Amino acid sequence: MVEEKVIESVAEQFRRLTDKVEEVCDVYRVKGAKEYLDNQDVCLQLNISKRTLQNYRNTGKLPFTRIGQKIYYRTRDIEKFLNEDKNLK
Repeated sequence: MVEEKVIESVAEQFRRLTDKVEEVCDVYRVKGAKEYLDNQDVCLQLNISKRTLQNYRNTGKLPFTRIGQKIYYRTRDIEKFLNEDKNLK
């Protein structure tokens, strides 16, 4: 009887912990969607081709992160890139 109560208590605590982890993940998914853009989003935002974007990556002009086959760019890096480009003109 005692062991069963302990197991139930641990299971309940685990369920609550799981719920909290899911809440935190949801918050980061929403924030992450705003902080990172994929290739298509950057091309549209900068009005450039995929090849030009690849050139920016290859030359180190625009930092990126690769996760699996997908490439992401931080919005703050894009803003910095745009500001530097304005200063060069």
